[in-house]
Amino acid sequence: MRGYMKNQSEYEKTGQRVRIRRQAGNIALYFFLALWGLIVLFPFYWMVLTSVKSYGSYNGERIPAFFTLAPTLQNYLDAFTTVSLGRYLWNTLVFTVITTSVMLVVITLAAYAFARLNFKGRDLVFTVFLSLMMIPNELVVITNFTTITNLGLRNTFTGLILPSVTSVFYIYLLRENFAQVPDSLYYAAKVDGTSDLRYLRKVMIPICKPTLITIVVLKIIECWNSYVWPRLITDDPDYFLVSNGIQEIRENGFGRENVPAMMAAVVVISLPLILLFLVFRNKIMEGVARGGTKA
Repeated sequence: MRGYMKNQSEYEKTGQRVRIRRQAGNIALYFFLALWGLIVLFPFYWMVLTSVKSYGSYNGERIPAFFTLAPTLQNYLDAFTTVSLGRYLWNTLVFTVITTSVMLVVITLAAYAFARLNFKGRDLVFTVFLSLMMIPNELVVITNFTTITNLGLRNTFTGLILPSVTSVFYIYLLRENFAQVPDSLYYAAKVDGTSDLRYLRKVMIPICKPTLITIVVLKIIECWNSYVWPRLITDDPDYFLVSNGIQEIRENGFGRENVPAMMAAVVVISLPLILLFLVFRNKIMEGVARGGTKA
């Protein structure tokens, strides 16, 4: 009996030590995660803080202040009245909506064809198609520029949009997601006389909705942050996007010295993407997880 009690006591002590180590490990983990979170979020805090400081107070700081007692929204008003930020936002919105919508139709049809339709050389074509992912985008920029210029589409929304209406990676991601849907659903639909387009619209798209939402969000972010191609294909301010417009604002708008006003413009430009991610973050994680697993 004494031996049993001794063993029981030692077992409890061992379990207690394990729990203490586990709790200490969790505390250390949470501490480093919190520290890393502060490091990551600090630039955003500094951006917002600077945007609500007046030009005089900002330039009067010998040592940067981590807070302000006299915040102002004048910089945000100047971002829309002094410079053409509203026009840049509108151009970017038009470019993003049209590009994302057209791309979604193209990649959905392409992914469905590679996942469900049986045609000669399908796997070979898909393999060749995937090999295009190995080509850096920088190598095709000049070719696209020459093509768009020869078509007379410089300084047009068509010239901005055309090179971005498809994506090999998104087709691959969606094709893998479509391939997870059981073949029995497709055969049953064909027995009922359902067309491929109707099957795609009524069955495949609803099942793979998280992945489609993920692709849409990622494409919106990509379009919103697009810089190289819009800068190359447009030199007319009427077609500038926010990524190019911010440079124009810095050079010919507020000037390089008015940092608070520039930060206010950057906050306005960044806010839509932040809100978009916060709203759809769960769908993004779900879509990525579905795209990376096999049924």
